Amino acid sequence: MAKYSEKAGEKVEKTMHEMKEGKLKSGSGKKVTSKKQAVAIGLSEARKAGAKVPKKKD
Repeated sequence: MAKYSEKAGEKVEKTMHEMKEGKLKSGSGKKVTSKKQAVAIGLSEARKAGAKVPKKKD
């Protein structure tokens, strides 16, 4: 598995928790049910916050 910064891990952990509570929404406003999507959202938020996260693959 890929190694990310501690800050990125915290963001992903937070989004996973939100998803399990049913509070996590995607950009379109729909409820997120997939773990993969929750991780992607967490990494995206970490990037915006300036955490050390590899770039998205095209």
